[in-house]
Amino acid sequence: MPTPAERKALLYLAGLLCVGAGVRALGSVRGEPPPEAARAALARQIDAVDSARRAGRRPAGRMRGGGERPAAGRRRKVDGVTAPTPVAGCCSGPEASVPVDLDTAPAAVLEALPRIGPALARRIVEDREKRGPFGSLEGFQRVRGVGPAMARALAERVTFSGAQRLTRAAFPPPGGARDSGAP
Repeated sequence: MPTPAERKALLYLAGLLCVGAGVRALGSVRGEPPPEAARAALARQIDAVDSARRAGRRPAGRMRGGGERPAAGRRRKVDGVTAPTPVAGCCSGPEASVPVDLDTAPAAVLEALPRIGPALARRIVEDREKRGPFGSLEGFQRVRGVGPAMARALAERVTFSGAQRLTRAAFPPPGGARDSGAP
């Protein structure tokens, strides 16, 4: 049960919230134009999207999830693994010569590959953790959403070490305790 002082504070905050909402509602009813800087920024964004649609691609510097893309041609380190920075439209040049190991790469590195978004990268990592390394393109196709066409498209950009990533399950529990089901 709140104390009288807490009730007063909650009433005060609720009053401020109502006043703020009322002021915003009045501003929108009066038809006050947004500030000039906001209108200019919105116009730039609309122009960028329109030109990207005309060109048939996403706006430069943007990734699927809306985050900023690092400068092309540079490498980034994710979970201790160096990954190529995706290049808009193509993966040629030095980035194409660094294959990604699908048996050990974290989800963030997998997202740098073409046709692999955040959801598929998560499914790849989850499948690998549950069922072990893929070992080959055929093994990679066991992931839901990966078929022969995607495997062929990624063949030049990926490799398989067959190595499993160590998880906590790979280490014995503290104190040397054994599983109760063991003989």
